Amino acid sequence: MAQEQSNVAYQVMWNRLISIVEEQAQALVRTAFSTSVREAGDLSAGVYDTKGNMLAQAVTGTPGHVNAMADAVAHFIRRIGRQNIIEGDVYITNDPWEGTGHLHDITMVTPSFHKGVLVGFFACTAHIVDIGGRGFGADAQSVYEEGLYIPIMKFADQGEVDETLTKIIRGNVREPDQLIGDIYALATCNEIGHRRLIDMMEEFDLDHIDGIAEFILENSRRATIERIAALPQTAAEGEMTMDGFDRPITLKLKISVEGDKIVSDFAGSSPVDKKGINCPLVYTKAYACYALKVAIAPEIPNNAASLAPFEVTAPENSIVNALHPAPVALRHIVGHFVPDAVFDAFDKIVPGLVPAEGAGCLCNFQVSLRPRTDAPAPPDARRSEVLTFNSGGSGARPDHDGLNATAFPSGVMTMPIEATEHAGPVIIWRKELRPDSGGAGKTRGGLGQYMEVGAQEGHEFDIQAMFDRGQHPARGRRGGKNGAPTTIAQDDGSKMHVKGKQFVPHGCKVVMAFPGGAGYGNPADRPKDLVKRDLARGYISTATAATEYGLTAQEIAEVEIAVAKGEAD
Repeated sequence: MAQEQSNVAYQVMWNRLISIVEEQAQALVRTAFSTSVREAGDLSAGVYDTKGNMLAQAVTGTPGHVNAMADAVAHFIRRIGRQNIIEGDVYITNDPWEGTGHLHDITMVTPSFHKGVLVGFFACTAHIVDIGGRGFGADAQSVYEEGLYIPIMKFADQGEVDETLTKIIRGNVREPDQLIGDIYALATCNEIGHRRLIDMMEEFDLDHIDGIAEFILENSRRATIERIAALPQTAAEGEMTMDGFDRPITLKLKISVEGDKIVSDFAGSSPVDKKGINCPLVYTKAYACYALKVAIAPEIPNNAASLAPFEVTAPENSIVNALHPAPVALRHIVGHFVPDAVFDAFDKIVPGLVPAEGAGCLCNFQVSLRPRTDAPAPPDARRSEVLTFNSGGSGARPDHDGLNATAFPSGVMTMPIEATEHAGPVIIWRKELRPDSGGAGKTRGGLGQYMEVGAQEGHEFDIQAMFDRGQHPARGRRGGKNGAPTTIAQDDGSKMHVKGKQFVPHGCKVVMAFPGGAGYGNPADRPKDLVKRDLARGYISTATAATEYGLTAQEIAEVEIAVAKGEAD
């Protein structure tokens, strides 16, 4: 009976820890300076035991950040040294190989002390808009060109901020106030997590959290292993190809279900690229683990033990295991395709479970605005860096349509136009769903979107395109059709590349169409009422309704009449 009571108390504390790190994340959202954090939620937050094992993660955040950050605290402990971990310290890094994959992510770790004794750590990560160098993009040929590198070090030593470090940071970035503000927001959200942890410990009269840590890790490990053991004990191969920078990139892997673990081996994947789309193994691992975990154990909380049974290997200096000093600024582009490659293999092990391919990577672009140079600029023209996160459609699921303009697998939110235009002299002229972009199927792929971007009068700009799926659209699964590809051009028809920094003259716009998710199953099996609903909502055209789904001219006319009368769904 006492053991049952203890387990009940531990379950209550486990839930409390999850709520604590969620409050930690929300504090970061509310206090961050960068729109990528405030509006898109490109962040993570977590609590760790004294050994550096992640015990709980915030719901708010991205798998790439959280799962990569799961390994980061152990690096901090090793680099700082346990003997140098002191109450009041705050640690910082943006090391791509010991953090979350590229220099644009700042990771901060704060030791948590109770009654003078170390009881755990809080960690958080946020994507920042600028870290100097060439700026956020794929153009660099080594990590040294991509911005300021901050090794694992003390941001604050016993409560005293390293002012020399802040001066170095300010002197190397384009938006110094914004970046320093984000760093303080990261430190503050860790402090909030620490306060709530101490509140919980005092409420439950705890001197340490070793007991709850053991309870969390043991239960999570056992539950995950049980799910793996129930799978067919076999192996399967998968692969997919994406645009790359100036040549296609192929991901290949073999998934092996081996009793108490699943091994994902990326042997055969493309070699490291000369441009900054390479992916460190920590980020590849983050998304490979995420793909398998959502497939077989989505309701088991994310922590060190529930991630441990998913092993990931890749050849050194492959596109998914890039070593220093490879350029890695856009590591998310390759990393976000890892789940689709994993699903391609896993679908052969457990059919009918995973979705069709989706847009994959985020449809991000960064605009570097400046006063026009082809003629005198107005006195109020200014320089500005504006980063905006956008999404294509997700792939259709076996029993549900894909989600429109929704980021999978990253889970970040699309930035509102108002927030983007507030950040600098940029104008978003168009942002709407893209009809017919979702692949046809028994379940339909999610729609991509159209966007047009320009600058306020008196400005010209460079646009850093960070797209893919231009030549390799999302592939349908089990008879489903492909999604629509990405397109990008200037409004005068001049073609542009899906990646890289490109100049846009004064008065010109960039016209973009983001990719749709692929369909799942034979389109002929899609219920007619769902086809009519899609037509009424403008998700598909009359041509698609007829050619892909077999709607008759009379049925199409009936839908059009219902829409005109306002009677359609």
